[in-house]
Amino acid sequence: MPPILSAKHVVKRYRQRKQASGLFGALKSFVSSGTDEIAAVDDISFDLEAGEAVGYLGPNGAGKSTMIKMMTGILVPTHGHLSVLGRVPHVDRMKNTREIGTVFGQRSQLWWDLPVSESFDLSRHIYGMPEGHFRKNLDYFVTLLDLNDLLLRPVRNLSLGQRMRCEIVLALLHDPKIVFLDEPTIGLDVVAKDIVRKFLRRINLERGVTLVVTSHDMQDIEAICPRLLMVDNGKLLFDGDLSQLRNHLGTHRRVKLQFSHSVPAFSVVDLQLIEAKESTVYFEILRENLSLLQILERLPKDLPLEDVRLEEPDTDEVIRAFYGMSRPEPLRVVGA
Repeated sequence: MPPILSAKHVVKRYRQRKQASGLFGALKSFVSSGTDEIAAVDDISFDLEAGEAVGYLGPNGAGKSTMIKMMTGILVPTHGHLSVLGRVPHVDRMKNTREIGTVFGQRSQLWWDLPVSESFDLSRHIYGMPEGHFRKNLDYFVTLLDLNDLLLRPVRNLSLGQRMRCEIVLALLHDPKIVFLDEPTIGLDVVAKDIVRKFLRRINLERGVTLVVTSHDMQDIEAICPRLLMVDNGKLLFDGDLSQLRNHLGTHRRVKLQFSHSVPAFSVVDLQLIEAKESTVYFEILRENLSLLQILERLPKDLPLEDVRLEEPDTDEVIRAFYGMSRPEPLRVVGA
C-alpha cells in the first residue's frame, strides 16, 4: 500500500522586505526594495501510513502551520513533492478537500448564529452525503461526545469546550481519511481536554482515521499520537516514538524512596543519586530494563523504607531537553 501522505524534500520559502530601524531606515526601506528569503520549511521528507496518529511538534516559528497549510492545499511548496491520498494537494484541492478534515483550535467552521445541527446539515449538503449515512455518522459522534443537548443551541451560546467537540464532529462527518488538527485543545479545561483526547484516539483506533496533530500541550501528543515528527527552523530533526526520543537523550526513569526518618547517604548499583532531602531520596535508574523488585533487592536491608515509587520522565521535560540540545547536526531521524 502506498503511503497516505508523502513529503519528499519539501521546501517553502518566503520573501520578506528588509526593514531598517528608525526614521531614516524607514525612508531608506521605502526607496530601496531589498528583500530577504526565509525558509519556513526546509527540505522535509517523511511518509505517513493509513491509520497512523502523528504529532507534528516544534516551537513557535518552526514551520508547523506552513507545513499543515501545504498538506491541506492552502499553500504551494516552493520545491519538492507533496502528495496526500495520491494527489498533489494544491493541484487537486477540491478532490482533496472531500477526503480530508481540518480542525483549527482558534478558528471556527461552525455558523456562529445558527444552531449546531444546522451547521452539521449544511456539511451534509456540501459533501453530498446520503441522508441515511449522514444520520448514522451523526448519531455515532453525538453519542460518543454527549452532544444531544447542544444540537439546537446557537454556536454563539456554547462554551469553548462544547464548541470544540462540535468542531471535531463537523470535521469527521463526511468520513475523511485523514484529519489535520492544529491545537485542538487550546484553551480547554482539564475535563474538556480529556474528552477530546479520548475521542480522537478512539476514532483513530476504531475507524482507522489518520490524524496529524500539532499542539504545544504534550499531554495531547502523549494521549493521541504514538509517533512524533519534530521540527525546528523549518527542518525535520526527529521522526520516531517517545521512547526512542528518551533513549536518544539518555533520559532515564527515576525512583523515589520515602523513609520514616532521615537516613545516612548510601549508594545502589545501577542507580545514580539525584537528590536527598530529609527522609526522601531520588535516584536515576541507569539500566532501562531494571525492575522495581530488582531495585528493592539492591537496597541496604536496614533502611526504614516506607514507600517507593517509579517515575517516568515528564513528556514536557523530554521535549524541552531535546530542543535545548546543542547540536551541529539534526538528531538521527528514524527511518530516513
